[in-house]
Amino acid sequence: MRILFLLFVIMPILEMVVLIKVGSSIGALYTIALVLLTAVVGVALLRQQGLRTLLHANQKMRSGQMPVEEIGEGLMLAVAGALLLTPGFVTDSIGFLLLTPGVRQRLAHKIAERLVASGGGALSQGGFYSSSEAMHSQSRGGDVINGEFQDVSDDKSGIEK
Repeated sequence: MRILFLLFVIMPILEMVVLIKVGSSIGALYTIALVLLTAVVGVALLRQQGLRTLLHANQKMRSGQMPVEEIGEGLMLAVAGALLLTPGFVTDSIGFLLLTPGVRQRLAHKIAERLVASGGGALSQGGFYSSSEAMHSQSRGGDVINGEFQDVSDDKSGIEK
């Protein structure tokens, strides 16, 4: 909680310092234009990367895998979008860094590993399983198969037994 508080206090001050320095070097109008340009370019890149991540997640779901890393990447893309739309060069830099596929994939993988390490689940080639599913699958020595059934013995359809 302290980290978030510090970020909300330090980040605006840092942004103001950078904006004032850039504005005094290149002028106020050019600084505003540059801030708007980074927002427009960032949103265009965000859209492209978001569609690519959505397609990857869709492919994984069709093959029966849980798109854990793609979900993490999607969350980071949402953060990147918020940072890119926030006026300032520091937030834009962090936002563009999160738009870099290699950086984003590494961070998503680290988050997934941390989730597994904290006992939230297990990663396998088939995807992400909750810890109870993973233990059940390992104890029976097979895959987890989900399905639906209907108990016909309680059926009141009028068929006598």
